[in-house]
Amino acid sequence: MITFDLPYGHEKKQLCVSEDRVSATLVSGIHHYTPLGSETELVRRAMESPVGTPRLSELARGKKSIVIIASDHTRPVPSKIIIPLMLDEIRQGNPDADITILIATGCHRGTTRDELVSKFGEDIVAKENIVVHDCDDTENLIDIGTLPSGGKCVINRLAIQADLLVAEGFIEPHFFAGFSGGRKSVLPGIAARETVLANHCAEFIDSPLARTGNLEGNPIHVDMKWAARQAGLAYIVNVVIDADKKVIFATAGDMEEAHAAGCEFLAGLCRVAPVMSDIVVTTNGGYPLDQNIYQSVKGMTAAEATVNEGGVIIMLSRADNGHGGDAFYHQLADEQDLDKTLSLFRSRGRSETEPDQWQSQIFIRVLKRARVIFVSDMDDETVRAMHMIPAHSVNEALSIADSLTSTDAKITVIPDGVSVIVG
Repeated sequence: MITFDLPYGHEKKQLCVSEDRVSATLVSGIHHYTPLGSETELVRRAMESPVGTPRLSELARGKKSIVIIASDHTRPVPSKIIIPLMLDEIRQGNPDADITILIATGCHRGTTRDELVSKFGEDIVAKENIVVHDCDDTENLIDIGTLPSGGKCVINRLAIQADLLVAEGFIEPHFFAGFSGGRKSVLPGIAARETVLANHCAEFIDSPLARTGNLEGNPIHVDMKWAARQAGLAYIVNVVIDADKKVIFATAGDMEEAHAAGCEFLAGLCRVAPVMSDIVVTTNGGYPLDQNIYQSVKGMTAAEATVNEGGVIIMLSRADNGHGGDAFYHQLADEQDLDKTLSLFRSRGRSETEPDQWQSQIFIRVLKRARVIFVSDMDDETVRAMHMIPAHSVNEALSIADSLTSTDAKITVIPDGVSVIVG
């Protein structure tokens, strides 16, 4: 027997299966990589030798208003390490700078004070000026032009009014933007809802170039990059983290050059070849990315790339915060005919995109390829309404999968579905 420890919330669930059934274990090299220093040392070194820009302290000189875009509560960015170093360096160059930390919520709900404290620590929350972006707050949004795709680019006014705009973030494989980090701090991070919707339109989501690990020709990336440049994003600090959410690599400097360096490092570790199987077991890497079904679609796309058509995906996600959004839920639950829903999405132009339809569109793509057994803390009714088979243990899920395939069906295991690029 082989035992796999699979992330589930803050815990692990175990999968025990006979060795002869396992086709492959797809694991990112990140999990075996030995970083060249402590987390703080890695970030500090990157900031001391930025790619394509002067140091942040030099950029800050003479700038009165400085905005740092920071990630929100849904992203495991180690802000407690990055933000203090950024604040220190800004103040080295400009002790009198008026600094605002702008929380990039995108279209997520606002980050609470408790979540801010968890992310930054009590000291920073008490002393620094922190503003949580609201994608629907029209009074604090400003139109800065037209995206290459034709959509309006509307972003947070604070970013445009700043004398210097910088950002923190982390780089991971992203299931339609190619990679997270870099330009994503602006779009979707601090963009208006209408801008996010235009960028996440059905046409772009359908593009074969809008896939995990690909930036070249990716129409979603092209829009995001343009928005960040237009907003004046002058400098980033981005990190790569391991399964324990620890920094193993850091890059700083120009929005494109530094981001590209991080993506190259990451791709070298986490790109794995698919090993096709009738059953694929995967996760969303545990907390905070497995809080709901919405986020869990990301991990499912890794399994999608290596499951035989008509096979079974076992998705482990605690999902203790539920489905993740009313729009997302009703797009799936209110119509049993997935083809009909998909046709509706594709009939909408870029300016007609509805909230969360991109996630539903990708989810439907997964569901049309394989049946999904969802191992979670959720109620069975909600899981079934979203076209999945509910389970509450790995053994239960495997028993169901065997009944849908066979008791000797081959299994591919992806312990962390958001950390690999399958293909």
